[in-house]
Amino acid sequence: MMGAMDPTTGEMAATAKAHQKAYYVTAAIDYPNGAPHVGHAYEKVAGDALARYQRLRGRSAYYLMGNDEHSQNVLRAARERGEDPEAYCARMAEIFSAAWRHLGIGYDTFMRTSDERHVRAVQTLIGRLHERGHVYRGTYHGWYCVSCEAFVTEKELVDGACPVHHRPVERVEETNWFFRLSAFRNAVLAHIESCPEFVRPEARRHEVLNVLRDGLEDISISRVRADWGIPLPWDPDQVVYVWFDALITYLSGAGFGWDDERFARLWPADVHVIGKDIIRFHCVIWPAMLLAAGLPLPRTVYGHGFMNVRGEKLSKTTGNSVDPVRFSDRYGVDATRYYLLAETPFGQDGNFAPESFVKRYNSDLANDLGNLLSRTMAMIERFSSGRIPDPPPGSDDGFAVAAEASAAALAMAMDGMRLHDGPAALLPLCARANKYIDQQAPWALAKRGETAHLSAVLYNVAEALRILAVGLSPFLVEASAEIYRQLGMPDGALAAARWGDLRWGGLPPDLLVRRGGALFVRLDPEVVSGDGESFGTAGGARSAVLGEGTAERVGGGCESEGGLSGRSNVPRRAEPEATSTDATADLVTIEDFGRIDLRTATVVAADRVRGADRLLRLELDMGGGVHRQIVSGIAQHYDPQGMVGRQVVVVANLQPATIRGVVSHGMLLAAGDERGLRLIVPDAPVTPGTGVR
Repeated sequence: MMGAMDPTTGEMAATAKAHQKAYYVTAAIDYPNGAPHVGHAYEKVAGDALARYQRLRGRSAYYLMGNDEHSQNVLRAARERGEDPEAYCARMAEIFSAAWRHLGIGYDTFMRTSDERHVRAVQTLIGRLHERGHVYRGTYHGWYCVSCEAFVTEKELVDGACPVHHRPVERVEETNWFFRLSAFRNAVLAHIESCPEFVRPEARRHEVLNVLRDGLEDISISRVRADWGIPLPWDPDQVVYVWFDALITYLSGAGFGWDDERFARLWPADVHVIGKDIIRFHCVIWPAMLLAAGLPLPRTVYGHGFMNVRGEKLSKTTGNSVDPVRFSDRYGVDATRYYLLAETPFGQDGNFAPESFVKRYNSDLANDLGNLLSRTMAMIERFSSGRIPDPPPGSDDGFAVAAEASAAALAMAMDGMRLHDGPAALLPLCARANKYIDQQAPWALAKRGETAHLSAVLYNVAEALRILAVGLSPFLVEASAEIYRQLGMPDGALAAARWGDLRWGGLPPDLLVRRGGALFVRLDPEVVSGDGESFGTAGGARSAVLGEGTAERVGGGCESEGGLSGRSNVPRRAEPEATSTDATADLVTIEDFGRIDLRTATVVAADRVRGADRLLRLELDMGGGVHRQIVSGIAQHYDPQGMVGRQVVVVANLQPATIRGVVSHGMLLAAGDERGLRLIVPDAPVTPGTGVR
C-alpha cells in the first residue's frame, strides 16, 4: 500500500505494514445534545455488522464510535439543564454507549472528544500543520449555521437559510486561524478521480467531485477562546473549531499521538461510515488535513442515506422520532437490527414504518427462520430422541451446494458494501429448508420406518440452521446464538466461528438438542400500526433520557406493581383518565372477563434470564402434550430449582412478548404486598390445562 504524498513538501507518508493491519471501521461521532435516535442506530448497527463480518472472515477488526462534545449546541444543552458541561457530557456518554451496548453493538473504543488521549492527538496533528506552514492567521467574514456548527457560503444558502436545517444563519466576523485547504484541492481531486472506492456510493462521489471542480477556499479552523474546546498549542486564546476537532477522532481512537504501535496496526481506516449530510467534511476537508500532516488516507468513506420515520424527516420538535432502546425493548434487539439493515438499500434514504416492519418481521424472521427452528427441534425430539442424527454419506440433497451459494452471495454483498443484501443472501437457504420439510414429510418417513432417510432429512435441516446462524451472526446477534444453543453446540462455539464454518457438514452428530421457545413470534399488524409510542407519532416517542439522566425502558420489564408477573410488553394505546364519579365506571362485563383464558400449568423447567436479576424463564406443561415458555419477574422471590414441579395459574391467551430477548407466551398470576410476592396456585393438585373459573 502506497502512502499519501504531501503536495507542498513532496513527503511520502509512512503506512502500516500489511501483516499488522487490522480492519478499522468507524462510525460518525454524535453530538450528545439530545438522546440517541433511530438514525444514529442505523449507522451504528451498520458499522457493527461490517466489523462482525470481517471477524467472521478471520480478520482482526476494530470498531470506533464516540461523542462529539466540543460543540456549542452541546454547551447550550448543558446550560439549559443547569449542568456543568463536563458532567453533562459524561452523563450523555453513558446514555449513548449504553444504548449501543443494548443493541448488541460490539464497539472497541468509545472515544469522547474531551478524552485526554483525544486532546493530545488534536494538539499533535494541528501542531504539525502549524509547523509545516499549512495554517495562518486571518479574519473570517461569512455566514455560520449554529445547528450545523459549520460555515456556509453565499451560494449554498437557500432563501437566506441553511440548506440542511432551513434556519436563519448568523453573520460572523472573527480573527482566527485558517487551514490552507485550497492548496490541497488538486491532490484531493486527483485521488478521488483515480480511486473510485474512496467515496461511495457513486452519487456521493459525483457530489464531492463537483465541489472540488468548483474550487476550494481556505477554511477557519479555530474560534475565539470559549469555555469549551481544545486550545491551540501556540495560541491558547483560540480553541480548535469543532469540526476540525471531531474529524481527528478517527486518528485519536487509533492511537495517534499516544500509542504508536496501535496506530501502526489500525491506520489507515478501511471505512468511515457516515451520513450523507457530512460527506464534504469527510471527503474534502479530512483528506486535505491528512495530506497536510503526511498521513495515509482512509480506503473508503461511505455516505449512507437518512432514516425517516413514517415517511417524514426525524424531528424532536414534532415528536417524529424513535428511541432505539425503547423500540428494541418492545420488539427485540435482533428484530430492530434486522429491519434497519435489511429494509433499506445501504446508501439510500430509508423509512422506519410499522407496515414495512411487521411485513419483514413476520415474513423473514417469524415465518421463515423462527418457524424452521421450531419445526426442526420438535422433529428431532420426536423422531431422533432429541439428538442430531448421523446421516448416511452423500445424503445432503443439494444443501451443500446451496450453502456454498449463500456464503458466496453474503461475501459479495458485504465486500461490496451492500449491507441490505447481506441478510438476504441467507434467505434462500432458509426457504429451501422449510420447503424441504414439507416435501420430505419426516412424520411420514417415521411412520413408514424409513430410518436412514429420516436421519438424512433431520440432519440436513439442522445443519442448514447451523449455517444460517453463522451467516446471520453479523446481523442477528441474539438469535444466532440461540440457534447454536438449541442445536446443542458447545458454549462459545458461535463466537469462535469463522468463514470455514459456512461449509456443509460442520454439525457433529449425536449432539443433544436443547429445545427452547420460539425465536420470533408473529406480530399483529393492527397492534403494531397503532403503536405511536414506538414509531414516533407526535408526543409519543421522545425519550425521557435527557430529563432523567437514564434511558427510559418502556415495555421491557416484567415486574408489575399490581401483582401480575410476566406482563406482556405488547404495545398498548394510552387511555384517557377517567373523569366519571360513577362507581361502575371501571367495572367489566361478564363477557369481557370471559375473554381471559386462565389455566393451570405445571413447571417442568426453570432458569434465570441472563443479565436480568428479577427474571425467570419457565417451561410449563399446559396439558395435552402442550409446553409453553413464560418469562416472569419472580426471581427475587423464588429459586429456579424450587419452581420445578409447582403448579401455577397462567393467563393463557395473552399476546406473546419478547422480554430481554426471550419470548414469553403468557403471564403468571401473583399477589404482592410489603412482605413480598406470592404466586396464586391451586390449593390441591389439578390436571395441567384445567380452566380456572
